[in-house]
Amino acid sequence: MSERPPFPPFNRETATQKVRMAENAWNLQDPVKVSLAYTEDSRWRNRSEFFSGRDAIVAFLTRKWQRELEYRLIKELWAFDEARIAVRFQYEYRDDSDNWFRAYGNENWEFDERGLMAWRQASINDFKIAEADRKFTWPSGQVRPDDFPGLLELGL
Repeated sequence: MSERPPFPPFNRETATQKVRMAENAWNLQDPVKVSLAYTEDSRWRNRSEFFSGRDAIVAFLTRKWQRELEYRLIKELWAFDEARIAVRFQYEYRDDSDNWFRAYGNENWEFDERGLMAWRQASINDFKIAEADRKFTWPSGQVRPDDFPGLLELGL
């Protein structure tokens, strides 16, 4: 059985750590590695899509990162309790026509005792931005540097 510390019940420090670990994994854009943080039967709602299981997660993330080019994500802890974490996030990407977007959203997560995410619900809205208005400027496919500002520091 795989495990993914930190484990519930969460405190502010461990919940914040879990959020940053998720952000880092998504920024590396490896669907298979990302899927390993979820239970084998993890349930997802992402925008209007509903699915479950690691194979579906890999398929979803593969499609996502084929459409959302130069993807960069920042997550921020919003709230936590026992085995649940709520985050707010924003990410920037461009489409294949070089239109840039900033996506705004909230996620609710629920973890099992092994620290694997069993349930993920995401509500997301996209907003078209000019390339000059981009704020997430570290290299795509890499984690956000530790000294790069978070959402609050960026005024977002």
